[in-house]
Parts: sequence; structure tokens; C-alpha cells
Amino acid sequence: MEKFINDDFLLESKYAQELYHNYAENQPLIDFHCHLDPAEISQDKHWDNITQVWLGGDHYKWRTMRSNGIEETYITGNASDREKFQKFVETMPMLLRNPMYHWCHLELARFFGIDDVLLSGDTAEEIWNRANDVLKTLSAKECMLRSNVEAVCTTDDPTSDLQYHKEIASSDFKVKVRPTFRPDKAFAIEDHLSYIKYLEKLEKAADIEIRSYDDLLVALKRRHDFFHENGCRVSDYGVETIWHKKAFNYEIEDTFQKAISSSEKIAPEEAAAFKDAVLRECAAMDCDKGWVRQLHIGPLRNNNNVMFEALGADAGFDSIGESNYAKALSKHLNNLNSAGKLGKTIIYNIHPKDNEMIAAMLGNFQSSDFAGKIQLGSAWWFMDNLDGMRRQLEAVSNLSLLGRFVGMLTDSRSFLSYTRHEYFRRLLCNILGDEMQRGLLPKDTVLVGQIVANIAYNNPKAYFNL
Repeated sequence: MEKFINDDFLLESKYAQELYHNYAENQPLIDFHCHLDPAEISQDKHWDNITQVWLGGDHYKWRTMRSNGIEETYITGNASDREKFQKFVETMPMLLRNPMYHWCHLELARFFGIDDVLLSGDTAEEIWNRANDVLKTLSAKECMLRSNVEAVCTTDDPTSDLQYHKEIASSDFKVKVRPTFRPDKAFAIEDHLSYIKYLEKLEKAADIEIRSYDDLLVALKRRHDFFHENGCRVSDYGVETIWHKKAFNYEIEDTFQKAISSSEKIAPEEAAAFKDAVLRECAAMDCDKGWVRQLHIGPLRNNNNVMFEALGADAGFDSIGESNYAKALSKHLNNLNSAGKLGKTIIYNIHPKDNEMIAAMLGNFQSSDFAGKIQLGSAWWFMDNLDGMRRQLEAVSNLSLLGRFVGMLTDSRSFLSYTRHEYFRRLLCNILGDEMQRGLLPKDTVLVGQIVANIAYNNPKAYFNL
């Protein structure tokens, strides 16, 4: 059987092949948004078997197994690692045309050197044994080095002491591991008890009593400064929508006092005004320090109450949300721009219908400060597939500048997910190569190849300045 993952996987023309192999394949990776645990990097985590590195914490894979009717005990339950692996690979033949089929075979080939068999129940024992033999010498750091990673940005709460980032920075590990400031919990005032508990942690980290809205901002500013001192140059905000709700300062203060001193329910319009205010204040902090600000907009989280009670968040029960935030986004960006506080910004949407809206909106706020200052982020989460990436690239190409795009990221908790950069690069080269062959682009591989190299490496290198 011809190898499924071969040198020209996804590359359907000679132009695509030339673009990929000459301009993309060997470029270093700058993974500017991920959810890797910095402790696992610092301690150079090793795994006993492929299940631990492949299925542990990967809700993408868990969702496919549930859709295949597999009992939860084989997913997040008490079944043995060998049993969990068996059930997962038995799911693989059902995943044809799902990106998971490509991702898993790429990971198997790149990290374990297994490209001569396909994943299935019949090959499970062979792959289990071969992969586990490789794991004797494969570690977290080795995964990063083998993937030619130059820098990663993890996702970190403002209360983090960044202990492991400090340890990595003082070590001889050549990959840069930088924190990302993610203050989502400082926005979450709807859950009274959880919010109070979070503020207690923030008080301790910032060494300040938080008794007012101004105190909250001082605490966040102190932690923002601390993150900057420890190499942070990126922020990230996971929001269900963009809010624009005018409110006086005393109204924001009243909402904050309600959140910390009573169990009275906060009205949706009060929460929206509060979140809008905090988001703008944090954006100003980011701009003042020259950080890149990332906005991840739109997921509908924790839809299954039964499973949320059993497993908690980030277990595979989130989906695409839908809201009309075009006007609010315009107001948000315009207010920051008018105040001189609109810095480099990347906006990721989870609903594909918003691609063109956002791409067109961002053109209103570009400036000579930096070419491609405001970006439509790469296809994210439920759009992280061939169709989603194509649609995102079409929106960027038609309504912005493809040549200024900062490219791909993993958005993953897995050390094996660096193959998503390869997946994206191959698709990008295939799209451009096809249009070269059809005469829609010049048959000039140097011209087009430079665009590929820029998207793969040069643009994010310059944009994030890591």
C-alpha cells in the first residue's frame, strides 16, 4: 500500500510541492497561542504509553469517541490506558474526512516514525508496542525540539506566580517559553461565589485588598507589570461576545459591589457594561506595553449540565455560539483607537459566518504603526480543518492582505499538536500552487514562495517580537 502520509501529502501540483518543500517545510515554528502546561515543559515530562500523551486532556479526541458510542469509562473513566487506546483507534475508520484522521496519522508519522500502517482496531497492538518503544526516549522538550519550535506562548491566569516560566528562562533550553496574560476570571461576575473566591486569589497575588472596582484595576495592573517583567508580550481574552454598553463609573462600581457583597443577581446589561469596561482597561494596558492582544470570540461553553457536573470544564461539551456583535466590535475598536489605546490585535471568531464581517471591520483600523497591525486570526477550534482554514484564508485574501497574515498556531494542550502547523502550511501551499497552475497567480515560485515563508515564519517573528 502506498504511504498515506508521504512527502507530498495534500500537495496536488508541482507548484504546491515546490512551495512547501522550498519555502515552508523547514521554517521554525512560533506557536503564539497554546495551552501547554509550563510545569510539564520545565520538568521535561515523559509518558509511560501513547494513551497518556495522545488522549490525556484532548477533548477533540474525546468528542469523536463519544460520537462513536463509546462508554465514558474508556474516555475519561477508569479503564486502563491500553483499553482507552483500543477504543480510540477503533474509532479512526469512522473519521474519514474529519481532520482528526489527518492529525493523528501526521502525529504518528512525525513523532513515532510510524507511516506504514493505518490506525484501526486491527493495527492497535502493533502501533501500541511500536509507539511505546519510541516513548522511552521522547519527552516534552524533545517533542518541541524535534518540531523545530522557536517560541511558544502558554495561557496563564494573572494569579500565576510564573514559577515554571522562570525556571525555563534560567535553563539552557533553547525554545523560548513565554506566558500569556489571560484575565477571563476577572470578568466573570455572574457567578457570585466563584468570583469572590477568585478575587481572594488575585488579592494575594497582587498584594492588595480588592474592595472597589478601582482596586480591581490596580490589582490587574500589578499582575500585568509582573507578567511583563517575566517575558510576557501577549494577552488573550476568551469572550462569548463583544460588549458595548455605556455606563458611568459609579454604575460600574455599583455592579462590582453587588458582585462582592451580596447574592443579588446581576442583570445582563450590568454584566455587559462591567465586562466592556474591564476589557477596555486591559486593552489599554496591553497597548501601553506594546503587547499583542488576542480576542477569542464566540464559544458556547459547558452545554451538557450532566457531564459538566461530572467532569468540569474543557471536557468536550462546548460548541459554536452565535451573536451579532458587529456594531459592538466597531464601537470597541473605535473607542480604543480614539483614545490612542488600540495596539496590535488579533481577533479569532468561532463561527465561520463572521469571517468576512471581521476581516472587513479590521480594515477600518489599520495604521502605519505596523503593517498588518489588526489581524483576522487563523481558523480556530471547530474551524480548524481544511474547509475552515480555506474559508479563513479566502476572507483574509479578499478583504485584507494575505502577505501580512501571521499564520497558524496549535491552541492545544498536547505536545504532539505541532503537526497542525505542517497541516496548515501544506494547505496554504496547495491553494497557492493550484492557483499558479491555473494562471490565477504568477508562475513565479520566488514571488509566491516569499509570501509562504513570511506567513509561516517571518510575519509572526516580526509581529510578536519574541
